[in-house]
Amino acid sequence: MILLTDGANTAGEVTPLKAAELAAANKLKIYTIGVGADEMIVRSFFGSRKVNPSTDLDENTLVKIAESTGGRYFRARNADELNNIYMLLDQLEPIEKDKQFFRPRTDLFYWPLVLALALSGLIGFYKTKWS
Repeated sequence: MILLTDGANTAGEVTPLKAAELAAANKLKIYTIGVGADEMIVRSFFGSRKVNPSTDLDENTLVKIAESTGGRYFRARNADELNNIYMLLDQLEPIEKDKQFFRPRTDLFYWPLVLALALSGLIGFYKTKWS
């Protein structure tokens, strides 16, 4: 399981650490990813200032969640880092895909269809001729 978050726990009745215990009991591995830049420049009418958009990110809890379930914690500050994390996760947890194979397919329903149409055409022709 991948837990991608940009902040602290803001909802839910179960604490994140209790949820991690339940996941570990069910042998579910959780990889946690904290997302957000370390600093950002905000421009306003009164000038520009540096802010930290990741102040709510509780990295200690995310590390504990990952470690208690056998996963790992990652930090993504931008889209490139997030992409690299997902590539690493693909290597850590490979998924076996169904083997694809080519099976030639030849449609054979045309022959009975043509025969049925020809017979119905003949029957219709004879009925109109003899009526």
